[in-house]
Formats: sequence, C-alpha cells, structure tokens
Amino acid sequence: MLHLSALYRYPLKSCQAEPLQQAGFDELGLIGDRRWMLVDEANGRFFTQRALPHMSQLSVLWNAEGGVTLSAPGVAPLKVPLPENVEANLRGVTVWRDTLRVPDAGDEAARWVSDFIGKPTRMVHVPKERARWLPSGYGTVNDRVAFADGFPLLLIGQGSLDDLSNRIGREQEMLRFRPNLVVEGAEAFAEDGWKRIRIGDMTFQLLTACSRCILTTIDPATGERNEDREPLSTLKTYREKEGLVLFGQNMVSEGPGVVEVGMEVEILE
Repeated sequence: MLHLSALYRYPLKSCQAEPLQQAGFDELGLIGDRRWMLVDEANGRFFTQRALPHMSQLSVLWNAEGGVTLSAPGVAPLKVPLPENVEANLRGVTVWRDTLRVPDAGDEAARWVSDFIGKPTRMVHVPKERARWLPSGYGTVNDRVAFADGFPLLLIGQGSLDDLSNRIGREQEMLRFRPNLVVEGAEAFAEDGWKRIRIGDMTFQLLTACSRCILTTIDPATGERNEDREPLSTLKTYREKEGLVLFGQNMVSEGPGVVEVGMEVEILE
C-alpha cells in the first residue's frame, strides 16, 4: 500500500525544514510553507543556500498566527509576528524573474537576520493577496505560489531516494531535496507517471518534474558542500533530460484540506 511517510514545512525560504505529523493546505499550498523570505537590503534580491550555505543552520518555526520564531546556534531566538500596517511597509523583492511588493518584517528582525547572514538583510512576508502566479502554462485551480522557487508543493517517492542512495553507495538525506510530501511503497520514480493522487479527503495534481541544482550538494545537517558534488553528480548520469536534472514532482492541491502522516495514497490518474 502506498502511504504518506513524511511531511515537511519550510516557513522561511531556504532554511531548515519543520517536520510535521499533520498539515493543512490553503490557496498557496501547505499552510505556513515559504511564506517568509530573506532578501538583500540593497536590491531586494532573494537569498538562498545556493550562495549562502549557512542558511541551512537557521531554524524557523511557524505559529498559528502566521508569525515565526528564528533560532540559530549561539544566538538568542527571536519571535517575528506578522507585519502590521502592510501597505505602509511594502518592499520590492525579486524571486528569480518575478518582482513583487510585500510587507517587511521590521527593523528588529532585520538586525537579527543581518547578523546571521553577515550583510544587510531584510525579512519579508507574503500575504495571499500578494502571492505570485505559477509559471506560464501551469495555471490550475490553485494558480498562486508564495516564495517557493516555482510551485507550491514538492512530492518525492522514498523508493526514488533509495535508488539514488544505492547508486551512490551511501545513504542520502531526503532533506537535501526539500520535499513537502514523501510517499512510501512505490517503485523508484513511479511518481514520474502520476497525474492526480488522493490522500485522505484531498486530491493533488502533479504538474511537472522538479529540476535540481547545486543546493542538493549541501549537507542539511552541517551546511557544508560535498566535495564530490553528490548526489547531483550521480543524478546527472541517469536523470538528466534536455539539460535539466530531474528528481521529484511539483504539484498543487485541488482545494483546502488536511493530511496526516500514515494516510493511504491513491493514484487517480
């Protein structure tokens, strides 16, 4: 039987995962997922582990009010509430090719994240009404996305990771690939052929394979890059298509709902 074996939320883009036993979904995907982001104070360009691997050491816990608690080794934690006076505190930011104006979290949060990052940094939040659109050609019932790279949700089959680990010769951490949902019980890369699935009372559309980058070579526990460029090097030998290295499936939910770890996963299409 296919079942949901893990759930992860990433409250702040490119920082540590928050493991969950249960997750709710809204118009932007998993509630609380990548609704916050760090940007360069000078130009509003988004920061990620690709250039700043030590972001992997920043823990961010989401709360029911939408705020977060920031913590990192050797630093006192900071609670950051949702920005007030949204219209008066808008900041222009850039995520890949998208530009948008979103509320800034304020000076106290900026000081904390600037000290952690090591350069002038601002922290921003995206409310639903200011979210981005999905990439062209992928408009669906849920066609908005928060600060994720391109799509609201990422699903990976445990069998696919096991296959990759066997090829490399050592176990690879699932969190290198930053999925929201992990499905167990299917053959390696079975998810490549799924179009729609049901988990509990929720249905999801799988839209396109996820292309992978240098971020996968960063150890999520230490923030250090693998000198052998694994697992990307091995993935390139058998998962490269038209110049893209593919692993996992981008998807959206068909409406709101809740899922729990252990629920059966049914393939609808």
